[in-house]
Parts: sequence; structure tokens; C-alpha cells
Amino acid sequence: MRLRDIPITAWIGMFGIALALICALFAPWIAPYGETDVLGDVWAPADGQYIFGLDNLGRDILSRLIYGARTTLFVALGATVISFSLGIILSFTAAVSRGLIDTVLSRFNDLMMSIPTLIFALVVLAVLPQNIIVLILVMAVLDSTRVYRLGRAVALDIAVMEFVEAAKLRGEGTVWIIFREILPNALSPLLAEFGLRFAFAILFLSTLSFLGLGIQPPAADWGGMVKDNKDGIIFGVTAALVPGGAIAALAVCINLVVDWLLKRTSSLKGGRGDA
Repeated sequence: MRLRDIPITAWIGMFGIALALICALFAPWIAPYGETDVLGDVWAPADGQYIFGLDNLGRDILSRLIYGARTTLFVALGATVISFSLGIILSFTAAVSRGLIDTVLSRFNDLMMSIPTLIFALVVLAVLPQNIIVLILVMAVLDSTRVYRLGRAVALDIAVMEFVEAAKLRGEGTVWIIFREILPNALSPLLAEFGLRFAFAILFLSTLSFLGLGIQPPAADWGGMVKDNKDGIIFGVTAALVPGGAIAALAVCINLVVDWLLKRTSSLKGGRGDA
């Protein structure tokens, strides 16, 4: 792959993701002020000292935006990785085993998906202790149902192919078939789904924080920043629009990169087939 073959949209997406990662990894050194430092008047306008102005408590919005990137990305990525691991393993197991295992797992997944995700999350988080670990696990379990549905559909198509049947005749076990036969041939749609699930996790976390059951104050995250400053919109204060724009921009950047990777993977597979 040559760098000039990468489309401009993918470069834009990678730049946005890289910028968010740099902010997340080096927040204490990049942020001009501390995460919770009160520096001036409430909702002070942007000027040369405070690029985005101050928030509802007089804290620097830029600094909290940088610190918020660390929290938002860590929680969203952790939830996405766990949800994918759980959903893919269960869905592939169901597709390979079939019979009772497939029926039980699929019906339980249908039951979970029948419950509105946001309502279920709000009820569970209202009962359980509010900390990052619980938040990640709840998000991961709820999102794994979507991963399971896609993973099972993809695995069922691959499981009936000749090379999988040949592996079964050789006496290969379920774990071998899942990780050596099915998974490598399902990477293209799973790659796209991972990016979409990651973007969705960012949006879902921001929604939970906006409703008061996500990241708890005084820790900064982008959804919580929107919640803290939403009242300022009535008075023409744009403090809530900055983190809201960051959420939207990161979600778009992720989708741009995922689209490019999906097209590239598909074209590579097509090239091997033609050869």
C-alpha cells in the first residue's frame, strides 16, 4: 500500500483520531490548566488566554476538553473491545455448534435486544455502584447483543463452506474452527462493525453522562461537559457546543477511516480471487 493511494477522507479521519489519542495520552502535559481548576468568571467568553472560554464553574473549556478525551476514549474503547470479544465468541460458538446451544444463545440475545438499550442501561446503572468499571461492563454487555447478531449471521454463511466442513472432518475442535477458519474470513464486515460500535459507544457514553449516569463529576468527559453547560445556550453562551462538536467530529472521523479500510479489504480480497 502506498501513501498516495490513501484517499483524502481517510487522511482526515486518521488525523482526527490521532489528535484525540494524543490528547488522551498526554493530557496532563498538553492541557494549559488543570482538569478542575477554577480560573475566572462563569461562562467567561473566549479570549487570548482562554481559547474556548470558561464553563459553568469558571473552568477552562479547552483543558477539560483535552482531559475529557482521555476519559471518553478509554471508556468507549474498553466497552467496545469487551463487547466484541463477548459477542464474537458467543455468536461463532452458536453458529458452529448449532442445535440447543444456538437456540438458547439466540433466544436470550433476542430477549436482551427487545429491551430498549438506553432504558435498560439507566435502570441498571441507577441500581449498581457508579464507577468506570461498572459503566464499561454495562455498556459492553448491552452492545454485545448487536455484535452477536452480526457475528452469527456472518459465521453461518462461512460455516457451511467446504473448507470448514473439511476442518470438521479432520477432527478439528470448535476453538480451532472459530479462530482459524471462520474469524479470518469474517474480518472485513467485523472491522466495519467494530468502527461503528466504537463510534456508537462514544455517543452512548455521552448520552449517559448527559443524563447523569455516565462519568461522574468532577471528572471531565464530553457528554458531561454538554450537560454542565447546556443552560448557557439560553443566554447565547456556546460552551456546550464545543464538546458537542468534538463528539460529532470524532464519530465522523472514525467512520471515514472505517469506510476506507472496508473498501481496501474488499478490493484486496477481490484481487486475490481474480488471480
